[in-house]
Amino acid sequence: MQLSPLELASRIKSGESIPLLDVREIEEHQFVALPGSLLIPLGEIADRLDEIAHWKSQTFVVYCHHGIRSARAVAFLRSQGFTAALNLAGGIDRWSTEVDPSAPRY
Repeated sequence: MQLSPLELASRIKSGESIPLLDVREIEEHQFVALPGSLLIPLGEIADRLDEIAHWKSQTFVVYCHHGIRSARAVAFLRSQGFTAALNLAGGIDRWSTEVDPSAPRY
């Protein structure tokens, strides 16, 4: 149910198109975000499932700051039939230390 930042970076680099769902708050997303990610804060996810309904049968990665909120989101999404949802282990903070040091940390 998890993917490391290095694994995600490798999949993106190989040309795989993998949707990214950011479940942080808007201020966090505005400060730093993975390119092309869709923002749906964790508290809104249940009401906005229709926005990602087309992801139900495909692999996608959910992330937050450290991986805690996104782990909760993945558990919820899987219970709703999104069986290939993956959590970005360590969140965007770990991404910035392992993959993209230019991504600001907070």
